[in-house]
Amino acid sequence: MTAVPNGERWARAAWSRLAEPGDPVAARLIAEHGVEAALRRLPTLPEGGPRGRFGARWPGLDVAQDLQRAAAIGARLLTPADPEWPAGVDDLPIPPIALWVRGPLELGAVTARSVAIVGARAATGYGESVAAELAAALGSRGYAVVSGAAFGIDAAAHRGALAVQAATIAVLAGGVDRPYPAAHARLLAQIAAQGIVVSEAPPGAAPMKQRFLQRNRLIAAMTAGTVVVEAGLRSGSRNTAGTAAELCRIVMAVPGPVTSMSSAGCHEMIRCGLASLVTDADEVAELVSAMGLELAPVRRGPQRPTDGLDEVSLRVLDALPAQRGSPVPRLAEVAGLAASEVRAALGRLEIVGLARRDGPGWCRGS
Repeated sequence: MTAVPNGERWARAAWSRLAEPGDPVAARLIAEHGVEAALRRLPTLPEGGPRGRFGARWPGLDVAQDLQRAAAIGARLLTPADPEWPAGVDDLPIPPIALWVRGPLELGAVTARSVAIVGARAATGYGESVAAELAAALGSRGYAVVSGAAFGIDAAAHRGALAVQAATIAVLAGGVDRPYPAAHARLLAQIAAQGIVVSEAPPGAAPMKQRFLQRNRLIAAMTAGTVVVEAGLRSGSRNTAGTAAELCRIVMAVPGPVTSMSSAGCHEMIRCGLASLVTDADEVAELVSAMGLELAPVRRGPQRPTDGLDEVSLRVLDALPAQRGSPVPRLAEVAGLAASEVRAALGRLEIVGLARRDGPGWCRGS
């Protein structure tokens, strides 16, 4: 191991190369000594322990090259000292040491009003349609849509936001210069041009399996709430939802057919109380916004003339013939009420047009 240049930004870039996202050993060293001093101490430590953990990557460490690779694609390094840093990630037990960001928007400002939409890679047409509609509607309301750029629900959510020129953020498990999946290279290029692509991993880093779980924790932390659209009983989306709940973020799930295994995870989250059921952007906005600011419309069935009638009025209405008026004594007999109750009810029904006089009796209103 060789000498370490000075500078916190350089040190954080170095740690992003040496340590895996969320590494507890690196987090402990940095907490004890500070990011620069921890890096300088690393070569002096015994062969075992932290030195051994990060030593294999030390010979290949080239921060200048990482910064050059980032600059070549218009990406930048963010540290917690930068105004653009997304405050939500600091709630994580092990926050990111640094973030590599690509795109024209300011990450902190955009994530201040954002919602994550995640779900199954092997999504159904129903799931993809719902995800795209949710993303477009939330984007039109000024929410940024955050997801992981995977196949299925993630891609549908990003495309829904892009379709309405809304901000969308793709959080990657590999470097921001390394499109994954490769089939989404064009989609990620669109996101980088219109929104933000972000990763804890440095440029060129491969999207290894463990990094996806760490990626999920960022998605949960930087947003106000997470919506799961289709998820199996075991899925990365449920991992994201679990992290969101642990961080006291709002967790929501979209129901699907009860026979669909693609929605079984959503149904279980709703059933056990982990997630609130949502069906559209209005309901999502109501849950993630400040209390009382973006209330969803109350859902009501078709309005009927009899809505709001008391029991006595309903009994009199049922007793009224459709044609040819019936006298009050007969109505009282049919309804099983006192004549005085019938007269009072007939007055109420006449006012709303449900009863009318017909000679000496009464019948239904026209």
